[in-house]
Amino acid sequence: MADMKLFLGCVIPNRLPFIEATSRKVFDKLGVETSDAAFSCCPEPIGFQSVCKESWLAMGARNLCLAEAEGKDIVSLCNGCAQTLKATKHELDHDDDKKAEINAILSKVNKEYKGTSSVKHFIQVLMENVGVDKIKGAVTNQMSKLKVACHTGCHYSRPSEIMQYDDPLKPKFLRKLVAATGAQVVDYEGEEICCGNGAGNTSNDVGDALAKNKLNNAKAGGANCIVVCCPACFQQLDSQRDLPIIYLTELIALSMGMSYDDLNMKFHQEKKNTKELLV
Repeated sequence: MADMKLFLGCVIPNRLPFIEATSRKVFDKLGVETSDAAFSCCPEPIGFQSVCKESWLAMGARNLCLAEAEGKDIVSLCNGCAQTLKATKHELDHDDDKKAEINAILSKVNKEYKGTSSVKHFIQVLMENVGVDKIKGAVTNQMSKLKVACHTGCHYSRPSEIMQYDDPLKPKFLRKLVAATGAQVVDYEGEEICCGNGAGNTSNDVGDALAKNKLNNAKAGGANCIVVCCPACFQQLDSQRDLPIIYLTELIALSMGMSYDDLNMKFHQEKKNTKELLV
């Protein structure tokens, strides 16, 4: 499989390094070749853009230039990073004047955005480049005792005209990948609703209320854990210490025979119930 540039973002390597390590292990097992680059912050898709759109585009374009220089595509482990990089590419590829403006800024650091590299969320890579059948074939430990509420998060497939992947209102690929591990996917009210992380930047009470509502609905649907694919969502839901929150790559790694201890899942904030469920 062609080598891709791994975009870790800020949150995973700085706050959740155990998820980075696990994701690298999963990619290695599945034959997804990745290499690193001197990427900066993506930058963050909401706050940064609202302060200075020009700087936001220039930083995003610089990151894309690093992949273009090697003739490689980007795989992102983060919803927000995937959205920022895809949105930057979408805008510059459809607006020649804006592209020229940003390239004038990039010229100061000897860079030029050309638009030759694509950006994929890691779920897209698992679905398109690896395939569900290959993942099923790598499973040695059926995760059948898990009843999973899936949570994709806000930035994963929205806005759909930019992300152009999965159903923005009824996302299905996370569910397919969870099912491939032998876990049971449960339906629950508000699956597509925000975890509260973004709202928490303005009001902790509102953010926590959204998170608790998500957790309560998941439990009402029969879930004994939630599987996520976004580091911001992971932090927000795990911080409630109410229900085991598992990153998708952690679930896949567990299904491949790696253990709770192998994956350093002791660093989850919600430790007790997570360990009891998985060990």
